[in-house]
Amino acid sequence: MYTIISGTNRPHSKTLKVAKVYQGILLQKGMESNLLSLEGLNVLERNPAYEKIEKEVIIPTSRFIFVSPEYNGSIPGVLKALFDISDIEKCWWGKHALLTGVSTGRAGNLRGMEHLTGILHYLKMKVHHNKLPISVVNTLLNDHGGIEDVRTLEAINIQLDEYLEN
Repeated sequence: MYTIISGTNRPHSKTLKVAKVYQGILLQKGMESNLLSLEGLNVLERNPAYEKIEKEVIIPTSRFIFVSPEYNGSIPGVLKALFDISDIEKCWWGKHALLTGVSTGRAGNLRGMEHLTGILHYLKMKVHHNKLPISVVNTLLNDHGGIEDVRTLEAINIQLDEYLEN
């Protein structure tokens, strides 16, 4: 099972729009996926809403796609908190991860993806080598939340094809 995690809790985020682009491309490739948005999710404590997501989505997932925006040169605290409250052995150990960083700046959250890689390695996850930084995301998204830039779509397709093969 594939799950795409939109790594921010900001309402109406560009990150969620990019995560939906990934979900659409996966569907075009014949792969269904869950989309887990952290918007509105309380990850400061283990509560029934979180435990339901953990049981129904996170634990059954074997392959994750993390779309993470840049927050102060790293990842959002809400994404880190998701790992911190989880049952790490059941949720993360031995599973696969694909990373995409998004930012309105030039680096596409490269530094944040490196921080996330370190966290995921600590959680005994296998991180795919092709980490995609999507820069100036605010100029790439159209009015409908899609991406029309041919080079960006090609990079996403290559990244996903590699990930699906492994």
